[in-house]
Amino acid sequence: MIPASSLNNTLHSSTQTPLALAQALAAQLAIAPNDWHRLKGDRRAQAQQQITAALVFLLNDQPQEALTHLQQAVGWLDRSLKAPPCPTHGSPTQISLKD
Repeated sequence: MIPASSLNNTLHSSTQTPLALAQALAAQLAIAPNDWHRLKGDRRAQAQQQITAALVFLLNDQPQEALTHLQQAVGWLDRSLKAPPCPTHGSPTQISLKD
């Protein structure tokens, strides 16, 4: 966790807008494709990614999109959501041919 004094110094000395700060945080907390397998079940990482995305949408005046991401974050935190299976590791589709 970032100490409050450090955070306050960053916010006060920064000339960035709240949107730019939120976008930077969202980029920092986004799960990269090459980290997906490692973090797919990490509820904290998944929730952080969704919450920061929600903040970016809210600051862009898109409250419905923000709400969708907040609901997903809640799902990760209350364990009602889980990661989907990896599309590259799913069972192969079986094709049956009829004569």
